[in-house]
Amino acid sequence: MRDKNFLDELASRLSSMLPVVRELSSELRTKIEQQLAKALTEMDLLTRSEFDAQSKVLRRAERRIDELAATILELEKRLQQFEKDSSQQ
Repeated sequence: MRDKNFLDELASRLSSMLPVVRELSSELRTKIEQQLAKALTEMDLLTRSEFDAQSKVLRRAERRIDELAATILELEKRLQQFEKDSSQQ
């Protein structure tokens, strides 16, 4: 479920922009909140905590990729040296 305070604030801001809304504020505000919640759910957005968790996983994966790239580079150097030493014998 999305953050209720976020939806309340967004609905409040939208309703304050429309002068007519003030007359029907509570009923219309509820409908606006419902529509916003439905729209946000359909967008399949991440919560901040989900985003932060995925960012952390991505940073770990990037570090691991860098480590593996360095290992491959070192192994390639060793292989080249081995091939060079073998061809000289």
